[in-house]
Formats: sequence, structure tokens, C-alpha cells
Amino acid sequence: MSTAPWPGKPFSTKERILGAAEELFAQQGFGATSLRQVTSRADVNIAAVNYHFGSKENLVNEVFRRRMDDMSAERLLRLNAARSERPGELEAVLAAFVEPALALAGDRAGGGAFIRVIARAYAEQNDRLRAFLSERYGHVQREFARAIADCVPGLGKEQLYWRLDFLGGALTYAMADFGLIRRPNGVDEATHRRRAAEELIRFAAAGIRSGDAG
Repeated sequence: MSTAPWPGKPFSTKERILGAAEELFAQQGFGATSLRQVTSRADVNIAAVNYHFGSKENLVNEVFRRRMDDMSAERLLRLNAARSERPGELEAVLAAFVEPALALAGDRAGGGAFIRVIARAYAEQNDRLRAFLSERYGHVQREFARAIADCVPGLGKEQLYWRLDFLGGALTYAMADFGLIRRPNGVDEATHRRRAAEELIRFAAAGIRSGDAG
């Protein structure tokens, strides 16, 4: 087994396994990807997967954790700043939710593959994965729900969660960048991502406020 790092890939065995798993999950889905395929792509043996992760389920969870932990922490940091510096401003709350996710999508070190992994999580009926994501990151959504409710006090709880769900779907779509609006020639990625964030925040704010009795 080769111990040389892949060109442009992390050197550590654990990171190589995670990178390989992320790419394969993005291409094939969770159910169709075997641990043998992961070990072949990462150029490690099955004992390395068992040592670092213990099971395929834990490997799937860790693929999400290594990116979503940082993104969730950044979202909450920005949310706290928005509440403190711009209290009651819905657009500031939405920016705290949207911008870290779009930054992740633009990460050249596998961000695009991870977005496809997220899409797979929506598409595949994997109850254990959904339970893991709810348990580990549900508090982030609840914090944003409370912050949005403070900004739009006339919105009912059921309406609030419907609209948060729609926002999550629209954000995933924007992260994947497969919509009608492609990055124009001559526009750098950061500028395009910033424009996408601005338009999505404007769209989401109008939708969330719609019908508010407050």
C-alpha cells in the first residue's frame, strides 16, 4: 500500500479516507458505495477504516461533521453578532444563515462534492443519517427559528418552519450552482457567490414576511 499523498490531497490516512468517501458518496450515494470502494480510492486497507471510524455509518456521519461543524459554528457566531449589532433585522439573520453555507460551497478543497453529498442526504431515505443530523445540528435551526420569530413576530410557528424548510431547499439549490444563473465570464467566484447570497436573502426575506400580521 502506498503511503504517498495524492496530489492536492491531505496526507493523513483519516483525511484521505474522508476525501475518498465524500467523492464516492457524491457520485454514487450512500447505499451504493461500499467500504471496499472507499479503501481502494483512498489507497488504504479496511483495517484503517475500522480503526478511524468503526463502521460505514460512522464514516458517513464524519463526512458531514468535518464540514458542518465549522459551518454551524460560523453561523451561530454571525447570528449572535446580528442579534447584538442589528437587532430585529431579518436580513442580517438570514445573512448569518446563508453566507457561511455559500462560502462552504465555494471551498475548492471538496466543497462542490460535499454539496452533492447534502443533496444525496435529501434524496435518499436514510433515517439514521437524518437522526444524526437532527441531533447534532437541530439546535442551529432552532436558534435561527427563534431569531426569525423575533424579527417577524406575527408569523405563526407552523408557517415559520415551512418557510425555513423552503429556505433550506433554496439554499441547497444555490449552493449546487446548477440553476439558470451561472457565473458569468469575467466575474470571479467570490463576487458571484456574494451576488447569489444577496438575491437569496432578498427573496427569502420577502417570502418570510409575506402574510405576517405583526
